[in-house]
Amino acid sequence: METSLPLTIDRTIALPLHLQLAEQFRAAVLDGRLQSGHRLPSTRDLARQMSVSRAVTQAAYDQLHAEGWIAGRTGAGTFVTDVVPLQPAVRRRTPHREDPDKRLLTLRPGIPYIAPTPDPGWRRAWREVSAQAPPRGYDDAAGLPTLRAALAEHVGRVRGIACGPENVLVTNGTVHGLRLLLTATSAPGGRIAIEDPGYLNAVTAARDHQLEIVDVPVDEDGLRVDALTDDVDAVYVTPSHQYPLGFRLPVARRNELVRWARRTGALLIEDDYDSEFRYDVAPLPALAQLDLDRVVHLGTLSKTLSPALRLGWMVASEPMIDRLTTFRAETGDWPGWPMQAALLAMLRDGYLDQAVRRGRRLYADRRTLTCAALAPYGEVIGQDAGLHITLLLPNHTDDQSLATQARAAGVVIAPLSEYRRTTPGPPGLVIGYATPTTPDLHRALKILTEVLSRR
Repeated sequence: METSLPLTIDRTIALPLHLQLAEQFRAAVLDGRLQSGHRLPSTRDLARQMSVSRAVTQAAYDQLHAEGWIAGRTGAGTFVTDVVPLQPAVRRRTPHREDPDKRLLTLRPGIPYIAPTPDPGWRRAWREVSAQAPPRGYDDAAGLPTLRAALAEHVGRVRGIACGPENVLVTNGTVHGLRLLLTATSAPGGRIAIEDPGYLNAVTAARDHQLEIVDVPVDEDGLRVDALTDDVDAVYVTPSHQYPLGFRLPVARRNELVRWARRTGALLIEDDYDSEFRYDVAPLPALAQLDLDRVVHLGTLSKTLSPALRLGWMVASEPMIDRLTTFRAETGDWPGWPMQAALLAMLRDGYLDQAVRRGRRLYADRRTLTCAALAPYGEVIGQDAGLHITLLLPNHTDDQSLATQARAAGVVIAPLSEYRRTTPGPPGLVIGYATPTTPDLHRALKILTEVLSRR
């Protein structure tokens, strides 16, 4: 039986006529008006019925046939296929949840100050990118060759690592590089040593890869090498500015750690997250300069330019970079060309170095202000470098409760206890001074000291 349907054509809308017809046929099948086996009018008859050209109805049927809604039978006509009608999906709108901290002053660590308007160096880099044609195909899975060469020169100059472009891989930041490294080099059940207290995202990455985490205590010289066991496969370490306590790994202990890695065959993963900002001496050389065969160095722009760039780098031995590049080529997981091209422009223009120098001056003043405001309430540590300090509090203090009280008063801070896992230690607050404007920093410190005074 041939089926007649109430179809309409609206010539005032932008949707082509044949797609209007196809859309109405689909709706008729979905709501049950058209069922499997129903015979459709011929394209000629439908064209006459709708007062359109036969080309329109033929294009509509071709579209429906390609999608599997209809099928032709030789000598018999066109029929609806065996399509089970579905109830239209109900779109459930979930209210957008605003960040509860958005309207609060924040002293959480890890985010640099971002000026409200971009400066000339930033604008120059993006103008340069906009004037370039993108690559004709997929770019190099390790990163743009010219950018890798520029990064090799950069880390050699500012971090003391002797390397070439063959030792550099461009990443989407530290955590992305760490996850890539763990995915390509570790198997579930492997053991990785991580500082305790330490970086929570590194712990999460290890757990996501089903690795057994070995908590390693730290002291005033950073990670305790004497606490490492010989059965771990890798060690994640922040030697230039231990996160979150702020201690630095001295040369003697660095040498001890590398000797241990050579003896055990373990991989050392160096997170060099904010080494550019040091206020007492020049930035310390990277751990990777001691042995690039045993150390993988992770760098990032998140603390120097912006975490929104999602760019960083990995420096490692050539075999390791080749292995990771092959893995990435198979997964298609590498930074986009525009971001890489912009970073290359910033490096060539000297903008990155300029941003670091400017940031170092700004953060040095803010560090002094923060330390002076908080010194009466505990022991300030980690003040020689980075974008945060840690305030150690008396043992009876509940730092989680203090963080809750500060939030209620309008300031977000991080309790030190949230970075601890199994190694005991004093309570404290991890306080970032980089993110807010200078007036907001004054207000936040005033509120925080009022909270500390009431404890």
